[in-house]
Amino acid sequence: MSAAYLVEKYNVPVPRYTSYPTVPQWKDGINIKPLEAIFKDQFAIENVENGISLYIHLPFCESLCTYCGCNKKITTNHSVENEYIDAVINEWRLYISLMNEQPVIKEIHLGGGTPTFFSPDNLRKLLSEILDTSRVHDQHEFSVEGHPNNTTQAHLETLYQLGFRRLSLGVQDNDPEVQRIINRIQPIENVQRVTEIARAIGYTSVNYDLIYGLPLQSMASITKTIEQTIILKPDRIAFYSYAHVPWTSKGQRLFDENDLPQGDEKIKLYQKGKEIFLEHGYFDIGMDHFSLPSDDLYKASLDGTLHRNFMGYTTSHTNMLIGLGVSSISSSGSSFAQNAKALHTYYEYIKNGQLPIEKGCFLTDEDKRFGSYILDISCRGKTTIHSCDIKTADTYCIAALEDLLADGLITFDDYTIQVTKTGKNFIRNICSALDIYLQKNKANTEKRKFSNAI
Repeated sequence: MSAAYLVEKYNVPVPRYTSYPTVPQWKDGINIKPLEAIFKDQFAIENVENGISLYIHLPFCESLCTYCGCNKKITTNHSVENEYIDAVINEWRLYISLMNEQPVIKEIHLGGGTPTFFSPDNLRKLLSEILDTSRVHDQHEFSVEGHPNNTTQAHLETLYQLGFRRLSLGVQDNDPEVQRIINRIQPIENVQRVTEIARAIGYTSVNYDLIYGLPLQSMASITKTIEQTIILKPDRIAFYSYAHVPWTSKGQRLFDENDLPQGDEKIKLYQKGKEIFLEHGYFDIGMDHFSLPSDDLYKASLDGTLHRNFMGYTTSHTNMLIGLGVSSISSSGSSFAQNAKALHTYYEYIKNGQLPIEKGCFLTDEDKRFGSYILDISCRGKTTIHSCDIKTADTYCIAALEDLLADGLITFDDYTIQVTKTGKNFIRNICSALDIYLQKNKANTEKRKFSNAI
């Protein structure tokens, strides 16, 4: 099949599969009591066996990046820091009250928004409260997202002292015209400065987030951005497809959609980036990720321990993730729960001494199994459907799987699915073939729920 044919056929709205079932299947106004009961039971198991993970959402940014689809609050007023930090600490205390023993923290990720919007002192206050009430796992992994323009040596030193060793920088693109239209002006010198400071302090892994498909990007501009990136030699690179969802992210309405690279043009930007990464010693990991062989992400991809969740790809897998802060998502292995998205609503819950959960999902055994198939495809490029699920797969998945097989994106033998070299460009589509909810309702799916696959 020609590349143009495949791009045209598979450039359709599909989820990114950071969870299964995906968020549109979750219920608003979910009953909090069963969620608390599940949390208590699962915590008692997971804390002893694996420890737990924390995702802390820090939503404030000083300016609006028009491409961004994250839940963020734009302000230059830093007095908002204190109220938010206190609320997150109180939310953590609500979880502590549900635990039957001291939590063992294996993973912390600070995401945003812009975590480095917050002062080093406020980050220390928040994390000290969490760490002082916990035990840190011997094999912990703590990571933070930073903006190259406002991540300071004080930020990095403070977090290093608290156990952080991984830094992720939102670079996106270095071209001045692209930066202008997405309202994210950050000279490459700032990226270099923060990278060098982090490495001098002792950070062992530096990741850059890059995006292809942004407005005004061209083959020449993205090639230059990637060549500049290679010189700085980040340990990991997340090379994401721009997700155009203006129906949920109003900032994306601020540029002309005619400026966006389309279909075949867009995937050529990705293929060029991938070509350069591979030429310079990076390895293709999962979906849209590249890693040097010295990084733990590469090692996890080899030994089968690579994992994917709301924090992206991770090497530190636990079955219990607690999301703290506005819009954060928690996972117990048997349920998902999402916090209130509106800041004032989140504060109201916390003031009333309630977990700020507004939306969630209880997983069936079938959900867990099909979720594991999707996770296998996204992390290992291969899965085998259990005998107990063959009837369901034959009913809902077989047509999509046979289509993928005919187009050379997978091999499919005795219910073992293997992603081909060509199929690596269409991982989201392959995962979607195993999404029972999506396949059941394919004819009635609202196309504006998800961004396009390419």
